[in-house]
Amino acid sequence: MISTGELKKGVAIELDGELWQILDYHHIKMGRGSAQVRITLRNIKRGQTVERSFQAGTKWPRASMEKRPVQFLYRDDRDFHFMDNDTYDQFVLTADQLGDTAQYLKDGMTLDRTSYQGETIGVEVPVTVDLAVVETEPGFAGDTQSGARKPATTETGLIVQVPIFVEPGDTIRVDTRTGEYQTRL
Repeated sequence: MISTGELKKGVAIELDGELWQILDYHHIKMGRGSAQVRITLRNIKRGQTVERSFQAGTKWPRASMEKRPVQFLYRDDRDFHFMDNDTYDQFVLTADQLGDTAQYLKDGMTLDRTSYQGETIGVEVPVTVDLAVVETEPGFAGDTQSGARKPATTETGLIVQVPIFVEPGDTIRVDTRTGEYQTRL
């Protein structure tokens, strides 16, 4: 069981017979009455986002999620093909199921498959990924104001704001939590 005092972003809970992930939460103390917690939840299977309020101290069953290493094989149209590293079973997830994660997937990449009661819910990418820059505008010598940035398109189609010295063919490290440039390799 998980109570309102133990909430963390990303934790999965069972609520009303469905699986929900906590996106955000706020403790609210009114002048009178007991404290409340306002939680933003995302239905893991349907992708629906809702905001609900609960009394402080409310408890829910913590969803037991299984994680296994998988390899991303390839993408065709809107489908992404993966292989379980232990059993060599292959499975497919759609772009809708992956959400923003799809922008960071490179062929051959190793990820963690998250499943609930035997059903695949999604995959978790590492905190950072290294992506090749395929297109960006040239940086000019006069554009050296502090923090000058320009858009760059990576091999996966992700557009990242990078410093002006980054050129096509460079490899950059991107933070998958924020989608921001970290360093050039």
